[in-house]
Amino acid sequence: MPPAVFYLKNRLAAADRRYAGRFALLAALHLAAFGILLWSEDEPAARAAFALTWGALNFFWLVLLRRPLTSAALSLALIVILIALSQFKHSTLMMTATFVDVMIIDVATFWFFLKVNPGLVEKLGLAVAVAMPVMVLLWWADPFPSVAAVDLTTGGVLDADPATADRLNLGTGAACSVGRKLPHIVMVFDESSFDVTMMPDVKVAANYRERFRSSDGETRAFVVEGAGGPSWYTEYNVLTGLSVRSYGRFAESVTRLAAGRVKRGLPYALRECGYSTYSLYSWFGAFAGARGFQTSTGIEHFLDAKQLHVGPADTDIFFYDRAADVIAQNRGHGPIFVFVYLAANHFPWDYHYRPDLLPNWVNPGNSFEIDEYLRRQEMSARDYAQFKARLGREFPDQQFLLVRFGDHQPLFAKRFLDPTLDQAEVAARILRRDPSYFTTYYAAEGVNFRPVDLSSALDTLDAPYLPLVVLEGAGVPLDATFVEQRKILKRCRGLFYLCAGGAEARRFNRLLIDAGLIQGF
Repeated sequence: MPPAVFYLKNRLAAADRRYAGRFALLAALHLAAFGILLWSEDEPAARAAFALTWGALNFFWLVLLRRPLTSAALSLALIVILIALSQFKHSTLMMTATFVDVMIIDVATFWFFLKVNPGLVEKLGLAVAVAMPVMVLLWWADPFPSVAAVDLTTGGVLDADPATADRLNLGTGAACSVGRKLPHIVMVFDESSFDVTMMPDVKVAANYRERFRSSDGETRAFVVEGAGGPSWYTEYNVLTGLSVRSYGRFAESVTRLAAGRVKRGLPYALRECGYSTYSLYSWFGAFAGARGFQTSTGIEHFLDAKQLHVGPADTDIFFYDRAADVIAQNRGHGPIFVFVYLAANHFPWDYHYRPDLLPNWVNPGNSFEIDEYLRRQEMSARDYAQFKARLGREFPDQQFLLVRFGDHQPLFAKRFLDPTLDQAEVAARILRRDPSYFTTYYAAEGVNFRPVDLSSALDTLDAPYLPLVVLEGAGVPLDATFVEQRKILKRCRGLFYLCAGGAEARRFNRLLIDAGLIQGF
C-alpha cells in the first residue's frame, strides 16, 4: 500500500471512531422525532406536515448556527414544547395550537398560562438550567458545520377591499340628544346556551322555550361564528360589530390582534352618549387577551374573576348581583352599560355541578350529558328571573334594557344535531359554515322599560349586528358607522360576512380603515 494511501486510511479510521458517537447521537435525535411523528399523527397529510415542519425547523437552525446536532436538538425541543402547549390549549379551548399562536405571543397570554399552571415557573427554571449545559455540550460535539437557507412569507391579517370611493362622514351621525333619560343596559353573555330542541328526540319541559322569548313575544335565532367553543369570537362580534371571519387564518387570535387597533363598536358608541361601561368577566382577564381587547374597544371598567372574587361554587346569580351592585353604586353618574359573563353552563357536563341546587330535578329521559346541560340551563333561568325581580324591586324609578345571547352551542351539540352523520361529514359541514352548527339565540326585553325600536332584531341575525339591535332598542342615536351597518343589514337581510361572498364585510372594513377606526392592519 502506498504511504500516502496508508496515511489517509489511518486518518479516516481515526475520524470514524472519533465521530461515530456524535453521528449516533444525531441519528438518535432524528429517530426520536420520527417516533413522535408515529405517536402523534395518524393521517398521511398530518404526517407529511410534521415531516416538512421538522425539516424546516432544522434548516432554520442550520442557517443561524451551522451545527446539525444542535439544530436537531433545538428542533426536537421545540416540537415537544409545541405538542405540550397544543395539548394544554386543547384541554382549555378544545382547539390545537396553530402557527398564529407562535407569531402572536403577548405578555397577558403568557401570564395567563403561568397562572393556570402552578409551579410552572420553577419547572421552567430547572429546565433552562439543565438545557443550557446540554446545548453547550452539543455545540462542542457537533461533527461539522453546515449551511442552509429558508424563505418565509406572510400575507395580510384583515380582509378588506384595497380601496373604495365611498367614505364615512363621521360628522353626519345623529347627535346624542334624545330628550329623555336613556336606560341602563345589561348585556348577558349566556355561556354555551342554545335551544336544545334543535336536536332531535331531546325531551324538555313544556315551557322550556319560553326562556328564549323577547318581550315582544318573539323567539329569535342568533348566528355566531364559532362552533362549540371559541367564546372570544362572539365577544369580538358583539363588542365591535365586526366579523371574526375577516381575519381568515388569524381568527383564533382575533381579540389579541384587535386590541388597540379597532376603535369602533358598541362601548364606544354608548360612551359618546354618556354611558359608563363595565365588563364583568368570569375568568382571568389575560385569557385570549380579553382585558387588553375590551379596554381598547371602549370598556372603561374591566373586572375579571380575580377582582370579582369568583369562586367555583358561584352560579349565574353571583354575576347578576355584581351587575346590580355596579348599577346601584354608579347610577347617579348617568346611564350604565354592564356586559355580564355567565359561566355555570361551561363544559364539561359529565358531572353534576352544584348538586345541592334543584334537588328535585328529574331526568326526563335524556343522556347524562344533555340532562346535566338542561339542569344547568334551568338553574340559569331561575337566576335570571331573580335578577329581573331584584331590578324591579330595588330600582323602581330606573329603566333597564336587557339583552341576552348564546355565545356558541355546547361542544356535544354537533354530535346530536344530525345523528346520522359521521364525524368527517360533521366537520365538512362546519367548514362549509352550515348555520345549523352556529345558531344559538338572542332576546331583548325591558324592566320598567319597553324597547324603543326592534326593527333590526330580525328573526335570524348574524352576531355582528347585535350592537345595532342594542343601540336601537335603547333609543341611542346611531353614529355614521352604525347608520352604514344598518344599510348593510337591510341589503343582506341579517347576513354579514357571508353576504355577497364577503364583499359587504370587505367594503365595510375598508370604510373603517379609511376613517381611522381600524388601524395597524
